[in-house]
Amino acid sequence: MKAKFKQMLYGGDYNPEQWPKEVWQKDMEMFNKAGINSATVNVFSWARIQPSEETYDFKELDEIVEMLTKEGRQIVLATSTAALPAWMVKRYPEVARTDYEGRRHKFGQRHNACPNSLVYRHFIKELTSRLAKRYGKNENVVCWHVNNEYGGECYCENCEKAFRIWLREKYQTIETLNKAWNLSFWGHTIYDWDEVVLPNALSEGLWDGGTAFAGISIDYRRFNSESMLNNYRLERDTIRQYDKDTLITTNLMGTYKELDYFKWAKEMDIVSWDNYPSFDTPWSQTAMNHDLMRGLKDEPFMLMEQTPSQQNWQPYNSLKKPGQMRAQSYQTIAHGADTIQFFQLRRSVGGCEKFHGAVIEHAGSDKARVFREVSELGEELKRIGGSIIGSRNEAKVGILFDWDNYWALEYTSGPNKDLKYVDQILQYYEYFYNKNIPVDMIPADADFGKYALLIAPVLYMVKEGMAEAIEEFVAAGGSFVTGFMSGIVDQSDNVHLGGYPGPLRKLAGVWVEEIDAMAPEQSNALAFKDGTVDGCRMLCDIIHLEGAEEIAQYRSNFYAGTPAVTKNMFGKGCTYYVGTMLTETGLGKLLKMACDSAGIASVIDEDTELEVTRRVAESGAIYFVMNFKDKELPLPAVFVGEKDLLTGTVMGEETLQKYDVRIISSSYPIKSEENKM
Repeated sequence: MKAKFKQMLYGGDYNPEQWPKEVWQKDMEMFNKAGINSATVNVFSWARIQPSEETYDFKELDEIVEMLTKEGRQIVLATSTAALPAWMVKRYPEVARTDYEGRRHKFGQRHNACPNSLVYRHFIKELTSRLAKRYGKNENVVCWHVNNEYGGECYCENCEKAFRIWLREKYQTIETLNKAWNLSFWGHTIYDWDEVVLPNALSEGLWDGGTAFAGISIDYRRFNSESMLNNYRLERDTIRQYDKDTLITTNLMGTYKELDYFKWAKEMDIVSWDNYPSFDTPWSQTAMNHDLMRGLKDEPFMLMEQTPSQQNWQPYNSLKKPGQMRAQSYQTIAHGADTIQFFQLRRSVGGCEKFHGAVIEHAGSDKARVFREVSELGEELKRIGGSIIGSRNEAKVGILFDWDNYWALEYTSGPNKDLKYVDQILQYYEYFYNKNIPVDMIPADADFGKYALLIAPVLYMVKEGMAEAIEEFVAAGGSFVTGFMSGIVDQSDNVHLGGYPGPLRKLAGVWVEEIDAMAPEQSNALAFKDGTVDGCRMLCDIIHLEGAEEIAQYRSNFYAGTPAVTKNMFGKGCTYYVGTMLTETGLGKLLKMACDSAGIASVIDEDTELEVTRRVAESGAIYFVMNFKDKELPLPAVFVGEKDLLTGTVMGEETLQKYDVRIISSSYPIKSEENKM
């Protein structure tokens, strides 16, 4: 396997096949001005490469690859398999998807192939084989980009048959399947594998997108994710027959619900993803998404796509303000990216993405604001990228993110429709973000021993072995935070009997007898032991202490005076149980207790509203200091006298305007969480 990139890739999606050749050379000249050193090509060129089942034509792609190679640009070569050519759908209609409503689709759009179509799998293997054989030895091809933004679902007969096979392998017997899905409910017992039908709108689907049987619907999510992953594996393995070394990836999409990215990451050489926050997405949420993408392999990742300015597919597509794209790019790097790539390098003349931003806008001018900003960032990355690439983020706080829990929690019918998995995770993440405390987003099977503090909100589904692993972590001295809607069900969404929070009951030292749900206009009140009064909402666990101590208690409703937040000593460590949705203030108070008990601190011993993030290289720590607030903020005093890598100047007492960035390579002995452990 080739090493990760020798330089920080700066480029993005390039579609010269959409333009006459006289435009190509102008593009190369503008790329040189902008510092663009890479291009992602061939993302949606299948119809041009293979105009019919019997014909392949690589002449145009040969010219594109040759041009980029002569220009010395690094090439991310896509496999073009994300959109079917028209002839294939006409000749083999079964390759098209059937949607949740049971409608067989015709030719059109993209991500339009049934993942379990043997015809589709035959053609992607053949195409990928020809691409790898033709271009696999080109030294400028530094990464293979398989397909594009895998996603969606299919409910056709291909998938139904494949699902039955998948279920037989998982459950072995009909009896085991009936028990797992609790099919005695509503008299749904089945007696033959052929009686299993897909859980769409024609079967178990409910009116609100929910399901009457979460067991089958969760298993279908697992199956669908695995089906698409099998397509990725097929293309990857085909490439490996001809190219043994070049990195292979596909672009992911943050907290995208349909695919279990932790399982996908195990099959990828490097994680890449597309970052498209909306105009009002909190910077903390973008940071969390980056941390999640880094956490998939616990390694630096690729930013495969971001827009230089405007998007086109969101409800409100605001321009990025001057300096915003640059600051967003450095936030991405701060949280683990080793590339900055755009969609797109030249703006399309037609189609639904013609108003999606690009490095080269429709005017084609190098005087445009966006082009100037891209060029300025390109120059900076050329100067400093080598000192950053390959450095790592380190954290002693792990936040558990689990796609099985994501699916199961949001399939649950009750107790509150407003309960959303990512929202709950973000609520906890924001505390650490605001305190500049590094966080790893980790899977259910992570090595918890690497961390001092483990956070697992709404750990609704506790699968086999999970409770034991957490108990081992806490008993050895770790601090654990969990709470309402945790420990409720097993991997098939059947309730752990014996009282909530099920397998976590001993660890938490509490028994939750009932769960009260509140409408958005309702709330409750609680008081901490030190007398601090605060509010809470959405859900309220009615808790009985079984060894835990009370941290806060409810002050209203019929369960006033009962515990709302608890702490339980377990071995050498402790568990905090949060029985309700606290306010930002209340949650901050609780998480400060947890951080204090675990010895967790900020990357700098100074309170600041600036985002301060750290990557660690062999030469020392690299600090990213960024202002995302609507006001001037002073540079932390600890950095006064240090050199800013971006300007080469020594910093004094100064203020940062909105979107200002400072990058400091420092061996200064700043006190940190690692020092305090």
